[in-house]
Amino acid sequence: MNDRLSFASDYLEGAHPSILKRLADTNWQKLPGYGFDEISLAAKDKIRQACHAPNAEVEFLVGGTQANAVMIDALLQPYQGVAAADTGHISVHEAGAIEAGGHKVLTLPGHEGKITAAQIAELAGDYAADANHDHMVMPGMVYLSQPTEFGTLYTRSELQAIHDVCQQYDMKLYVDGARLSYALACTVNDVTMADLATLCDAFYIGGTKCGALIGEAVVIPDPQLLPHLFTMIKQHGALLAKGRLLGIQFDELFKDDRYIDIARPAILYADQIRDYLKQNGYQLYGSSPTNQTFFVIENQQLARLEQQVAFSFWEKYDETHTIIRFATSWATQKQDVDQLCKLMRELA
Repeated sequence: MNDRLSFASDYLEGAHPSILKRLADTNWQKLPGYGFDEISLAAKDKIRQACHAPNAEVEFLVGGTQANAVMIDALLQPYQGVAAADTGHISVHEAGAIEAGGHKVLTLPGHEGKITAAQIAELAGDYAADANHDHMVMPGMVYLSQPTEFGTLYTRSELQAIHDVCQQYDMKLYVDGARLSYALACTVNDVTMADLATLCDAFYIGGTKCGALIGEAVVIPDPQLLPHLFTMIKQHGALLAKGRLLGIQFDELFKDDRYIDIARPAILYADQIRDYLKQNGYQLYGSSPTNQTFFVIENQQLARLEQQVAFSFWEKYDETHTIIRFATSWATQKQDVDQLCKLMRELA
């Protein structure tokens, strides 16, 4: 086994123990397929309650790229594209999955992973004003993530402003919530799941990075928006026959306040790491308040660090420095964080 400390990502562990126990406890039950079992239906009701959206359609998909590809294709007309930050997940780290589905990603310059209502309005306005727009890809949708790829958060007022622009230009608003539990657990966050259900046409609640083995829960507040979404999911090859495997996990995650509570230690540990890095002279990169920490490290230090710690390379900063990321998760242990801080002090 590799004995390096691991802070490379937030989906490296298996699943929350309650999920593993529930999967084992229900293993011999004979349940209907495709998410129509009683446990999956109960999980969907729990999610509707958490979102204050009693009529919402909730569907379970296996992973984030699958959810994004299915939902973007379902929400857009064939001639439309989706606006996203140039650093957005669909823009960079989904291997062209959206373009492979027939829709162009219309990138906008992001600031710490975020785009603004003004940028979106300019994109849509320029398209409408162009005499040749019938020869162009129409911006039909906006993709955001909460938190962003840089761990930053949209405020409710920012989300409201983007919602208003989308309404003005008849664009759909979709939020990728792969790490949503870490946003909800963050003390500076002011966007709730109910806000997402009010302001977005669709969004998904991340499970894979938030305590589940696999799975994301897609929420469509107005089910009439996509009346045949179930069939579209099937058409994309994304319908899991043993839907219980996803439903059981979300039923456990949405018991009491577990989805948020299990993410709180990740934020506390990330704050500890950020404080320690600053105290020891490291330059933080960006202002993430969530479970991802980005910072600048000298390349010689980096070579020493990678012998003892697994992390994510982010990008080159200059000829002698690199930006890397530490990610904490629901499963991060205090002793590992303390050891990491000790190593960073020794490297400084």
